[in-house]
This record gives sequence, structure tokens and C-alpha cells, in this order.
Amino acid sequence: MKAKLYRIILPVKDIDKAENFYSRVFGAKGIRVSPGRHYFNLNGVILACYDPEADGDNLSEWNFHENQYIYIAVADLEKTRSIMKELDCYSLGEIETMPWGETLFYANDPFGNPICFVDEETVFKGNE
Repeated sequence: MKAKLYRIILPVKDIDKAENFYSRVFGAKGIRVSPGRHYFNLNGVILACYDPEADGDNLSEWNFHENQYIYIAVADLEKTRSIMKELDCYSLGEIETMPWGETLFYANDPFGNPICFVDEETVFKGNE
């Protein structure tokens, strides 16, 4: 399987402050992709600042830092999910399409590590 790591989630508690801070650090504005997500394209790997509260996610359901998914692009999303279903995953979500256009599924490996697999044809890199 050919796979590529392309996004890292950075949890923040104030999306506007994070946008300001990292825009100055990187000398680039990035792009707001949802009320609580702001993406910075760092040479093909996205630093995604994520404010769960601003995105309407309930913080009481999970620890603030447990949502640090790594995003991996794959050629065959359904096959990847099928393989994962046969394995001892801690959790395995359904394939869905997100508001920013990616088709994906979320999972936790047997150790609880959060992983997201995305159809490589729908990868959104936050290009300005």
C-alpha cells in the first residue's frame, strides 16, 4: 500500500489566537476550513489548528488532547477500512464526507491512538 502522512492536528483553545500566532510565525495566513479549523500548508504537510469548542464538538465527551489524529491518504479507502475491520481496532468509524470535501473514516488502533484514513483523491491541503 502506498500511503502518505499529510496532516497533523494541533488542539488549541482559541482558534483566532492560534491563527494570529501561526500566521506570524510562518509568514502566511493559512486558510479557515471550518469555524474551529485553520490549516497551514507547510510544504505539503498540513498543520491543522483545531478548536473543538468553536467547531461545536463537545469537550466533555473526550479529553482535549485525545483528538490529535494523524491523517493518512490512501488509494483505496474502502479496502483500508475493510482490513481495519478485520483487525483489533479500539474503534472504527464509518466512511463519511466532511464539509471541506474529504472522504474519510476515523479509527483508533488497538492501543487507542487516533488515526484518520482519507481517500487520496479528496485530500484537502488548505492551499490558499
